[in-house]
Amino acid sequence: MTTPSAEANLEQLDDEQRAVATALTGPVVVLAGAGTGKTRAITHRIAHAVAIGEHEARRSLAVTFTARAAGEMRSRLRTLGVTDVAVRTFHSAALRQLRYFWPRISSDPFPELLPSKIRLIGEAAASCGVSVSAPVLRDLSADIEWAKVSQLAPADILMGAHMARRDWSIEVRDVSRVYAAYDDLLTRRGRLDFEDVLLVTVGALQSRPDIADEVRKAYRWFTVDEFQDVNPLQHRLLDLWRGDRDDVCVVGDVSQTIFSFTGATSAYLLDFPKAFPGATEVRLINCYRCSGPIVDLANSVVAQAPTKATLRLRAVADQGATPTVEAFTDDVNEAEQVAARVRGYLDRGVAARDIAVLFRINAQSAELESALSARGIPVVMRGTERFFDRPEIREAITRLRGAARAGEATGPIGEEVRSVLRAAGWSEELPRGGGAVRERWESLSALVSLADEHAGLDVAALIAELDHRSETQHAPTADAVTLASLHSAKGLEWDTVFIIGCSERLLPYVQGSSSEPLDVDEERRLFYVGITRAKRHLHVSWARSREPGGRSSRSASRFLVAADPQGLSGSLGATVTRGTRPAMTEQRRKGPAKCRVCGKGLVTAPERTLGRCRTCPSDFSIERWEALNRWRLGQAKDREVPAYLVLTDATLMAIVERGPSTIEELEEIPGVGPAKIEAYGSAVLGILKVT
Repeated sequence: MTTPSAEANLEQLDDEQRAVATALTGPVVVLAGAGTGKTRAITHRIAHAVAIGEHEARRSLAVTFTARAAGEMRSRLRTLGVTDVAVRTFHSAALRQLRYFWPRISSDPFPELLPSKIRLIGEAAASCGVSVSAPVLRDLSADIEWAKVSQLAPADILMGAHMARRDWSIEVRDVSRVYAAYDDLLTRRGRLDFEDVLLVTVGALQSRPDIADEVRKAYRWFTVDEFQDVNPLQHRLLDLWRGDRDDVCVVGDVSQTIFSFTGATSAYLLDFPKAFPGATEVRLINCYRCSGPIVDLANSVVAQAPTKATLRLRAVADQGATPTVEAFTDDVNEAEQVAARVRGYLDRGVAARDIAVLFRINAQSAELESALSARGIPVVMRGTERFFDRPEIREAITRLRGAARAGEATGPIGEEVRSVLRAAGWSEELPRGGGAVRERWESLSALVSLADEHAGLDVAALIAELDHRSETQHAPTADAVTLASLHSAKGLEWDTVFIIGCSERLLPYVQGSSSEPLDVDEERRLFYVGITRAKRHLHVSWARSREPGGRSSRSASRFLVAADPQGLSGSLGATVTRGTRPAMTEQRRKGPAKCRVCGKGLVTAPERTLGRCRTCPSDFSIERWEALNRWRLGQAKDREVPAYLVLTDATLMAIVERGPSTIEELEEIPGVGPAKIEAYGSAVLGILKVT
């Protein structure tokens, strides 16, 4: 690899980014708006400092918050010819140091890391006589995590000032008791949880000057990404790493502070100039990601914030499609219309991986998954487990290594990978249902997509590519539409984004019977983050009621109203859903679809596809099913697509049960749209006629 020269590195930057890259001494704070190229700026800063000898690569530490972000930074530095800089998350950096120094700290073996604290907290709660349900147990776990990153012991949270800082999941005295019992269980069983890794590292650095000195000799220059998400414990660790030195560059955006519930605070970013008088400050406001109209909407939303520290973005690409803001009759109507629009983008050639549907809470995804599946649209849910740590991926790569050693591969790389994965139980057909089976299928399908993208490689070369991606945590993505919560969408971007459920009590989110959200400002920032994930097309929507035929009690989100969307796509107060088919108006007038057996209203998407209640009897013909399924598999093979993209299992089942005899009757079945009718209508009716 040819290492770019120092000057060549700088030529790739705009004036604002160049100001970051050339600010190499003393404290530096970079206020970087969404899509302004902050990662480009700070990686070029590191590379430039190393190239001109201002910094030593081996003594530089860059920290961020996710393995994915760290992998992206490592990859960019590698492209710039820098390979010796340590780029890690706070936790991985602390764990590495803790393992190294452990023999000096304790004579005991290194504690086992606790992968999940839920079960142990459950034991602790039971030992204290505190009875909690599974959902409350998860919230109690979050309470304990918050206390630890806030550096509060069990007794500390009972102090008045701390008690009032959080909406506790249960009585705060019970939280304190369970917290103390949980810590006792950790100690007795020789375990450390995620937060303890930082706490014990901080304790070692504070109590052992020799260890602190050794760490400070190892690292001289620090870069901290996403500084608005730093919590008190991480900030304390950073202070101990740097000692009395001020060679630290922090990067963040107050408007993207969306994890306050975990203990994160933007106060350290806002107060950086006070903590480091004379610090260099650079603002990045040129937005390269989003089109002009999307930037305008983002600016109008963030302008509502009470703080003056928010950045107003400047669109580099002024032109673009105007974001749409639409009201639908109900959540089912909204999901179906979003799915129809996604199908339209796919039919026009947009890749599925370039589309995302975002929502405030995970429960909103159910109707979406059903509606997208009914149209043969592959989806992937954003998860938290690292791609290359998943058991199925480790197994698949092991099998691919075996195939490479055998040297028997002769065909295209995509087919060779498919062959290996089929032996591991993978099928091109999307499995029924969700859960672990679906997640496994999605993971393996991402490997298939990667192989197709690298058609010129052989198996050995593909293994090398996977090894590099594993080192940098650069996971491949399946060619599927992403469904993600607004929180999990942070740090990502797509060509086309749909944000659903933008109504009061969903955005901002209001829990239970409360009248107001816990933190309106944070909810506003969350909406801003969602908007700025979109590069070219943005569609915002909300529904007037929860279920078909329900009372229209919802109203548009206050964030939309304040943003004055009349200039975007019309009045929010319109009583007629814009842009929908006449059939949807008819559906709203008649209410939910009726079961063809018992006449009751159908609520779930699978029931509406089948046209009957799940418990009602059906006219199912195994002969008809097998005939249609054989035809479907043949079509999938001829078209070189998964079988579910021809017709999904639910749609095929509905065809078998309803037995349509005309094109008009076939069109009434959900999942059989105009494109399916044109491609398969006559063939399906022909099979039904002879069976």
